[in-house]
Amino acid sequence: MTEAVRLQPGAEAPDFSLPTDSGEQLSLKDLRGRKVVLYAYPAAMTPGCTTQACDFRDSIASLKGHGYEVVGISPDAPAQLAKFRERDALTFPLVADQDKAVLTAYGVYGEKQLYGKTVTGVIRSTFVIDEDGRIERAMYNVKATGHVAKLRKDLGID
Repeated sequence: MTEAVRLQPGAEAPDFSLPTDSGEQLSLKDLRGRKVVLYAYPAAMTPGCTTQACDFRDSIASLKGHGYEVVGISPDAPAQLAKFRERDALTFPLVADQDKAVLTAYGVYGEKQLYGKTVTGVIRSTFVIDEDGRIERAMYNVKATGHVAKLRKDLGID
């Protein structure tokens, strides 16, 4: 497998329309005019992904207060995402990219190291997308723990 193409600041964010945890469709273009934090994670209800999702949940008021919408994306089925949202009281949409086309377009589906082995999967990453749909920040291989605090610091949000 070849190295995934990585998005750079200034690039147009790949548009998508995907099913959500609530069964509706969410399109990136519907969020134009707002800043979006799109974060890709490997699997709902796993320890690291739960930590990260709960950190976003606990920071949602300050992120929204600074004009950011948060959207999580994974290859999980919508029903699995609904269980995740309910179990952890998540307050932002989770979108299902079961064929991994959007994850691939963002350069977050590919080879990664897991416990010293090379595997193919979702590379935990976060994108900040501006009001015009352009990548403001592209952060690949982020850590589940502490990432949201670092992101808030980088964005100047206390």
